[in-house]
Parts: sequence; structure tokens; C-alpha cells
Amino acid sequence: MSPDQTVEIMRRLLIEAMILSAPLLIAACLVSLLVSLLQTLTSVQEQTLTAVPRLVVVFLVAMASMPWTVHRLVGFTFRMFTNFHRYLG
Repeated sequence: MSPDQTVEIMRRLLIEAMILSAPLLIAACLVSLLVSLLQTLTSVQEQTLTAVPRLVVVFLVAMASMPWTVHRLVGFTFRMFTNFHRYLG
């Protein structure tokens, strides 16, 4: 396997990781923004108020997106194994 082929596999892997992590990161950012806005408006600066809602929302989004995530991972793995002969030479 040449270095170019290794870089191509790693590039595809990183792109897939970014796509799979996007829903969780977007949900965490939106919740953080809303909680920060609420804290600013009410002048309540409690640290647990920021962490707990974010954890709950990320957990719920992870559970809701689990079928899609598993489907993407299985498809990615299948594509990698079926095209692996190209990388071995």
C-alpha cells in the first residue's frame, strides 16, 4: 500500500467521522447558545445549568440519530472492504 493510498483512506475516514459527529456537535452548540442567552437575560451564572441540558440533549440526539449513524457506518465499512483490493495493489 502506497502512502497516497493510505492518505486517501485516512481522508475518507476523517470525512465520515465529521459527518457522523455533526448532529451531536450542532445540537450541543445550539443548546449552549440558548442556555447562555437565558443566563445572560436572567443573570443566573450557575455552571451546572450549562452542562446538564447539553448532556441531556446530546444524549437524546445520539439516540435519535443512532439508526442513521449505524447505517452510515455499515455502508462505509462495506465500501472500504469491497474497494480494498484497489489499495492492496
